[in-house]
Amino acid sequence: MCVCPGPRRIAIPVRSSRLPLFSDAMPAPTQLFPLIRNCEIGRIYNTVCYCHHKHLCCLSPHLAHNHLRCAPQKKLATLCPKENFNQFIHARSYVSTPQRFYLTPPQVNSILKANEYSFKVPEFDGKNVSSILGFDSNQLPANAPIEDRRSAATCLQTRGMLLGVFDGHAGCACAQAVSERLFYYIAVSLLPHETLLEIENAVESGRALLPILQWHKHPNDYFSKEASKLYFNSLRTYWQELIDLNTGETTDVKEALINAFKRLDNDISLEAQVGDPNSFLNYLVLRVAFSGATACVAHVDGVDLHVANTGDSRAMLGVQEEDGSWSALALSYDHNAQNESEIERVKVEHPKSEEKSVVKQDRLLGLLMPFRAFGDVKFKWSIELQKRVIESGPDQLNDNEYTKFIPPNYHTPPYLTAEPEVIHHKLRPQDKFLVLATDGLWETMHRQDVVRIVGEYLTGVHHQQPIAVGGYKVTLGQMHGLLTERRARISSVFEDQNAATHLIRHAVGNNEFGTVDHERLSKMLSLPEELARMYRDDITIIVVQFNSHVVGACQNEEF
Repeated sequence: MCVCPGPRRIAIPVRSSRLPLFSDAMPAPTQLFPLIRNCEIGRIYNTVCYCHHKHLCCLSPHLAHNHLRCAPQKKLATLCPKENFNQFIHARSYVSTPQRFYLTPPQVNSILKANEYSFKVPEFDGKNVSSILGFDSNQLPANAPIEDRRSAATCLQTRGMLLGVFDGHAGCACAQAVSERLFYYIAVSLLPHETLLEIENAVESGRALLPILQWHKHPNDYFSKEASKLYFNSLRTYWQELIDLNTGETTDVKEALINAFKRLDNDISLEAQVGDPNSFLNYLVLRVAFSGATACVAHVDGVDLHVANTGDSRAMLGVQEEDGSWSALALSYDHNAQNESEIERVKVEHPKSEEKSVVKQDRLLGLLMPFRAFGDVKFKWSIELQKRVIESGPDQLNDNEYTKFIPPNYHTPPYLTAEPEVIHHKLRPQDKFLVLATDGLWETMHRQDVVRIVGEYLTGVHHQQPIAVGGYKVTLGQMHGLLTERRARISSVFEDQNAATHLIRHAVGNNEFGTVDHERLSKMLSLPEELARMYRDDITIIVVQFNSHVVGACQNEEF
């Protein structure tokens, strides 16, 4: 069986192929299906190409481009040409027998719905009328344990709601910490001076604190109890500084979001440098700092929608046009090599002599895909600081090849920032929903398809499009089969009670004709852990549905 090297986002040429880089405390999820023997892999997925040593392998054609960008090094990764790929498939087809290994529809649903969560927002909470009807969220792991995280909370001392997705790399430690802590930093940044003083006085006198956030969590979305005191002390230091810096001016939401992102990243770095006498906490803060995470967070208050993005997760607004069709409005920009302005930003921040090395092979220093992220202190600390922290740290850290590895051409750190790009949008009645998702979704589906599928799901109106066969030679019998399948699919299209689950079903199960193929969906969900990551990434989705009547009323009041 072939084994693809390295984690997706960081490409480090190491001698050992042991994975994961960090042994995260979170246990791997219970297997929902039996492991598949080597001889059965060909029956599970029919697009497997030959793997030699550490070559890029096991790619379905429609994912080849995305995974090629994620290969550790061009020297280490080669992709079979399409002609050779097809020749190989036909040449090897005699090896497999026509036996089939499928999950039943109930088994598929059990896997897809294991992490789904829904929350309906009261139209009036006693203080404000909400512009949000509710939200659906879900996650589908590819990594074990999953490296994605999600969060949702209502701000209790101010107005509005916070929702976010977090995509970890080099382990899940940083994404976990950011998902627990970032919303508190944002909420504190938005608090008026009087409330900050009230909270500080309560801490000083030992009185109960005012609740800042009301969390909306799936049972699997856990909090780290061991680090709660450390996290609280860092947060308290932050609000004490805000009290001292009081200007008397009303806090701007955009400024609050930027300050919260940057301050949390700074605290993650500082905690790792200072360490902790508790050996477990000491190792925890180091794992958080040396791993990394991107974040895409939305703050919704009435008709004011702010999206703060760091990395390559995305926020997409679903807009319903007058004729009932759907269009996608991007409310975030990817911070990677596909964004020319990001490349220019990184180059400008470093000397001219580093112009050719700072972004290499579409990666930061030839290694990291996202150009903005939390943690990842290997791209932020000086070499001297990295060596000092590693040498004085626990043996697990000192023995790890990744932590000891110094990026090439590492001359003028920091090369990476957690500062978000914030976009403000005034909601309109035609803005029906917002999709926040990690790049595992966007690698498999176009944004227009995402918005159309969610829009049709939420409204119950399915706009039929002519079946496109994309150049394939389709017989009359095959076309009849496609039409029959589509009719059956329409009758059961609303079996999902969660919009995010419905979207994941399409992302994983869509065939070349754009319809959910149960056979394909079953195969993809049957892949063992060591193969699943070769075909797709973790997928985390939050779908936020807006109340058009409230949005319209608020809009009229402003005019």
